[in-house]
Amino acid sequence: MIKNIILDFGDVLINLDKPATAREMLKFGFSGITPELDSLFKDYEKGLVSSDHFLDTVSRQFPQASRSELRNAWNAILLDFPEERLTFLENLAAKNQYRLFLLSNTNDLHIEHVKKQMGMPRFNRFKNAFEVFYLSYEMGMRKPDAEIFEFVLDQNRLTAHETLFVDDVKENTDAASNLGIHVWNLQVGQEDITQLNRFL
Repeated sequence: MIKNIILDFGDVLINLDKPATAREMLKFGFSGITPELDSLFKDYEKGLVSSDHFLDTVSRQFPQASRSELRNAWNAILLDFPEERLTFLENLAAKNQYRLFLLSNTNDLHIEHVKKQMGMPRFNRFKNAFEVFYLSYEMGMRKPDAEIFEFVLDQNRLTAHETLFVDDVKENTDAASNLGIHVWNLQVGQEDITQLNRFL
């Protein structure tokens, strides 16, 4: 029996345009993710480097782009948060049948952008639906590493087989499944979080 639900953020609740950042960066000479950039992105997602360090490092690789252009390109991935999903989440929380947790791989610049885009009253409605709001850059860990799932289970005394984890990235749901957590690898564009009841 499912007692706990852990939800991803991007493309589960908020819509994303995943290729948007790369598309925006093409005009500044971007031709693909280098090992150095990949490492930087992961470190930034874990909060191991500051936003200033992140922007400084990317600026050195793309000197023709201003900081605001880099910031806009980085945030281009973030689209809208449909009201029907937010209402669904609030209704789920109000029923108090399940313990709800957010677990998102994200970073400081993205969260600040989401707050501005949603507005703080709406962002707080979103955040307040969860018992705990886990963001990778505040935790020093990221999905799909087992340690992040183990941390959430341990910190909240959750039993894996009583927990459902929803994420659009198969690598992440596979990692959770390996720990005995029930998973829904949500297929973006074909499924929606408002169909969650099928898995409960």
